[in-house]
Order: sequence, then structure tokens, then C-alpha cells
Amino acid sequence: MRGFQLRAAQAAVLASVLVFWFVMTEPGLVPSFYFSNPNQAAFFFGQPLKVFEVILEWFVSGSIYKHLGITLFETVMAFMIGTGAGMGMGLWLALSPTAAAILDPYVKALNSMPRVILAPIFAVWFGLGVWSKVALGVTLVFFIVFFNVYQGVREVSPTLLANARMLGAERIGLLRYVYLPSAMSWVFSSLHTSVGLAFVGAVVGEYLGSAAGVGYLILQAEGTFDINTVFAGIVVLTVFALVLDAVVSLVEKRLMKWQPRSSETEKL
Repeated sequence: MRGFQLRAAQAAVLASVLVFWFVMTEPGLVPSFYFSNPNQAAFFFGQPLKVFEVILEWFVSGSIYKHLGITLFETVMAFMIGTGAGMGMGLWLALSPTAAAILDPYVKALNSMPRVILAPIFAVWFGLGVWSKVALGVTLVFFIVFFNVYQGVREVSPTLLANARMLGAERIGLLRYVYLPSAMSWVFSSLHTSVGLAFVGAVVGEYLGSAAGVGYLILQAEGTFDINTVFAGIVVLTVFALVLDAVVSLVEKRLMKWQPRSSETEKL
């Protein structure tokens, strides 16, 4: 399927979902299948036109920019710190079998812990400002990147390593030209997941205690049963998560030019 056809198919899916949402929540268009009152569907599921009106009002009035800026700052910082820490720890343990064996049960224990329960602790440690949300996001991003880097380095071909050593490559050379290129494809596959998790950390932290942020707006709307504003916040977060994911994809294309495409490998 060509690029234009693919985009058209994706747009058709989105349009179908929006039309279905509109038809099912607009009173009087279809018989009420589940709710006795035709207005109840709109109350529980919102209405796409009203959701769009809320989003438009946010951006026209400018009231969203402060909250969106705070949430994006928390997300980007959690993403960057978690990615850096995960890459560093993954490389270290992958290249140090003794340290990996010693720390293995502790890493597994921390990974199995539901990170959301750390949010109140981070609030005590870092306060109710942005850094408690960043800390929660870091814990969500870190393990995704860590395990992918660790696995990517461990799966380097022994033959490739032997050949590199025969050509005179030492530890730094192996790290730069063998281990890191091997891990990069694993890293970028994890980063696409990490973007969403960084948003989760920021929004959950804002839920538990904040005075600003998109998560704060959603929480306030839930308190007044304003389902359209809740969906508006969800849509805004989703769009900006897709934007960050697209940025990761662009960086991946620039840094992974050396990697053959799947179509090229199939020809071989």
C-alpha cells in the first residue's frame, strides 16, 4: 500500500470512529439501545463536536498553554532522564556479567513493583511541583529502555566481536562501533513505548497532587462530571504524544541510515 493510500485508509478509520461516536451520542438520531434517557449516552460518553469546541476554546483563549507546557516539560524531562539512565545502566550491566549477576534480583524486584505506588513518596521527597511527576515518569521509562539496551548488547554476535578484536578494536572501539550500533535498534523500539509512559507518569502525578497541567484539568473536569472536557484533555494528550513519537521516528531515521530496510533485506 502506497503512502497516500495508507494515509487515506488511516483517515477513513478515524472518520468512521468519529461518525459512529457522533451518531451514538447525538439525541434523537438513533433509538436508545441501552440508556432509557436518550441524553444519557452524551452524559457518559461525551459528544465529539462539544469536545472539539472545548479544545478550540482552550487554544483560542490561550488557557491551555500553561497547563500543556507544564505537562510537556514533565514528559520530556522524564523521557530524557529515564532514557539516559536506562541506556547507561543497560550498557554497564550487559558489559559486566559479575555486576549483572549480583544486581539481577534487585532489578527484577524493582521492575515488578507497581511504580504508581511511588507517586506519594515522590510527592514527599520532591514536593508537589514538577519534579515529583518527572521522578514518576523516569521510573516508568527507565526499565523499558534498560531491558532493551541490555538485551541488544547481550545479543551481539561473538563472531563480530572476534573479528573486531582481530582488527585491533579495544574496549572503547567495541563500545562505539559494535555494542552501541547493535543496541540502537532495540533502543528506538523502546523509545516509542517510553513516550507514552512518560505522559502516563506526568498525568498520574498531576492527578495525585498538582495545581496545573493537563492532568489537573482532567481531574477538575471529572469532579464536575464534565465528560466533554475530560475527553478534550485526553485528545490533547494523545495528539502531543503522537507528535513526540513522530520526533523519535525522525531521529531514528537519521541515526539508523546504516540499517537496511526490510524491503532491501527481502531482496537479498
